[in-house]
Amino acid sequence: MDRSNKPSAIGLGASIPQPTVSIKDSTVEASLPSGESVTIHLYGATVTSWKAHGQEQLFLSEKAILDGSKPIRGGIPLVFPVFGPPPKDHATSTLPQHGFARNSNWEYLGKSSAESADSQSDQAVKLDFGLSHTMLSEEFRKAWPYEFGLVYSVTLTKTSLQTQLQVRNEGTQNFEFQVLMHTYLSVADISAIRVKNLESKTYIDKTRNASSHTEASPALAITEETDRVYQSLDPAVPIVVSSAADDKPLFSITRDALTDVVVWNPWIEKAKGMADFGPDEAYKNMICVEAGSVSGWQTLEAGDSWEGGQSIKSRL
Repeated sequence: MDRSNKPSAIGLGASIPQPTVSIKDSTVEASLPSGESVTIHLYGATVTSWKAHGQEQLFLSEKAILDGSKPIRGGIPLVFPVFGPPPKDHATSTLPQHGFARNSNWEYLGKSSAESADSQSDQAVKLDFGLSHTMLSEEFRKAWPYEFGLVYSVTLTKTSLQTQLQVRNEGTQNFEFQVLMHTYLSVADISAIRVKNLESKTYIDKTRNASSHTEASPALAITEETDRVYQSLDPAVPIVVSSAADDKPLFSITRDALTDVVVWNPWIEKAKGMADFGPDEAYKNMICVEAGSVSGWQTLEAGDSWEGGQSIKSRL
């Protein structure tokens, strides 16, 4: 049927600017037309930069090793399948501290337009990275001989950075694992921030012989070496890093299936003792708020999969 009033064709020149992705020197970088960007190193699938509001949001040590010879100090290293030094008499016992995910070369699987959970964002880009048992070094395969597949998704929106991990058991044996997103947030002054929504929660204090305590403060100040594992948190309740001066939120972290949160700052002496942490005074410019499942073990049966992640918003 011929219509007398046909709609005019939309000119190709009117297309909306799209996110861009570039790959260079074993890094993947994505940018939104509005200026936000994220950089991920294929070594460890480590996010090393997230820029929003014209500012870098993540802390990266000036002495971070970026040549793939050791895990990257800063950004968001990925901890799997064990958190901390592996326990004796466990399947992970011969793995290095924090496992092998941050010590392995990942594959870039490609990008997709993301359906962001952030309703205010009309543009987002999702980058997927993969690691499987066949990609591990012989040393790691021998130490942890399970058949697995990991897909790590990094989603950049105008107001958030989301990191999501899917773990698949591709073998015939069940295996146990822990997972943690070791996020280093950039702050101007550690003495001028507070960490909120941890009051009345139980935590393990690693600076005090892993003793158990209950958080008494509604707004935790960092005044010394801090290494606490807060347990059994509601993932939907954000952990908020706020300004001590005016209580404005600087960061808000919600989680999916990750019920533990580690709060870490090395403080003066430990910062000086880490060869890849620099400058020595940089402990004043970072706070680690790490979403994870680390106080126990997730058991994954043959053929099953598990998924968990975090969403970080900045300067709300």
